[in-house]
Amino acid sequence: MRVVVGLLLLLLGLCGSGAQGEAGGLGEVAEINQNTDPKDAAEESTKQITDQTTSDIWTELRALRDMVVELLQRENSDLQTRLSSSDSRIDQLETENADLQTRLSSSESRIDQLERENAEKPKVAFYAALTNAGTLGPYNIDITLKYSKVFTNIGNAYRPSTGFFTAPVKGVYNLQFTVMSYSAGNSGVYVFKNNQRIMHNWERNKEDRVPEYFTNSLVLELTAGDEIHLVLPSGWSIYDDVNNYNTFSGSLLFTL
Repeated sequence: MRVVVGLLLLLLGLCGSGAQGEAGGLGEVAEINQNTDPKDAAEESTKQITDQTTSDIWTELRALRDMVVELLQRENSDLQTRLSSSDSRIDQLETENADLQTRLSSSESRIDQLERENAEKPKVAFYAALTNAGTLGPYNIDITLKYSKVFTNIGNAYRPSTGFFTAPVKGVYNLQFTVMSYSAGNSGVYVFKNNQRIMHNWERNKEDRVPEYFTNSLVLELTAGDEIHLVLPSGWSIYDDVNNYNTFSGSLLFTL
């Protein structure tokens, strides 16, 4: 582009100088034609031919100048078109960026909402073992089992002093228990929801000093205030020590 502009300026300068030279040259020819003698006719004719050639050269230079101007105008038009296209692309990118910012803001709001919901959601989980005392039972009456060795009690829904788990909110809960016996005879537990027995699990141990195990789990829909506890039936026995053979655990799956 700089070369083209420089060439244009050079041509414009030459054209201006040529116009002046051409005007001066014609005046001189006219003056010579009036004052020359016939013997100088050949010289005058040669000069006229030279002047005509010079005029033709400047005509071609003017045409070249016009061509350069047209080229510059065309390039300028192309540049304007490209600039307009760039502006449109910039506008498009700005629109896309604004959309991304909106989506990011929406995502951040959703994350904040989920964090608030998670913080407000009750957290309930407990795990406890029965005793270190060894054999419990057999007794003449049913005995509520108090799992006194508490390892986890998030939400404090389990009370080791009573052996009761109380649902703090309405929801679906997963409850589990394990039972181990070390004496001959029957071993097992009842599962109570409030005052209603909802499960009875038992195992017969045919030999003394031979361990017998079983485990079970429940998924229950509970309302706030519902209580779950385990009972050792009369005449039956179970065994626990520092190895935590008999356990009771549960957790809230989701609220309703």
